[in-house]
Amino acid sequence: MNTLLPTSTAGSLPKPTWLAQPETLWSPWKLHGDALLEGKQDALCLALHEQSSAGIDIVSDGEQTRQHFVTTFIEHLSGVDFENRQTVRIRDRYDASVPTVVGTVARRKPVFVDDARFLRAQTRQPIKWALPGPMTMIDTLYDSHYKSREKLAWEFAVLLNQEARELEAAGVDIIQFDEPAFNVFFDEVNDWGIATLERALEGLKCETAVHICYGYGIKANT
Repeated sequence: MNTLLPTSTAGSLPKPTWLAQPETLWSPWKLHGDALLEGKQDALCLALHEQSSAGIDIVSDGEQTRQHFVTTFIEHLSGVDFENRQTVRIRDRYDASVPTVVGTVARRKPVFVDDARFLRAQTRQPIKWALPGPMTMIDTLYDSHYKSREKLAWEFAVLLNQEARELEAAGVDIIQFDEPAFNVFFDEVNDWGIATLERALEGLKCETAVHICYGYGIKANT
């Protein structure tokens, strides 16, 4: 990669219509079991091909293996109940039905590491992997256990750091943390948001990036 300004995508790319419903947030998968795993890998390869064909320097998985950039990570954690859902105001803009934190959160196993290894095996280009940031994670949940946004953010920062370190070991060149909540909760960003994000990337030797956007192009945001 010799370009002066290396190009990359911000995050998600459209999923194939045979894998998920187009233009649908939290779209359910159309495949199941082994077929779903194979379909996700096929979609990842298509996304990689599209990026390479477009001349993108730093490629990603296009988030083809996840339903949502935040909750797909959360659903692999213990202490979160996806059946007991509550309606909360996300980013102070729109209401959504979200899972509930009911106990101590813990990362039972790697979430994206196998997918990252698969992507690494498909290309010699630098690869980037996106993770949700701690503040954005707590803003996409209902917390009935910690009852403190800051305390829960610190807990998530530790779990994200565990995942990030394993992604680095799997060959990821750049780890990107997505923090759209940073453009809403300015006081909390200054008080503890940046600090928890720094905890999430502690000890990483690979390059890191932070993506602060306004969110999906839904009516509440636009």
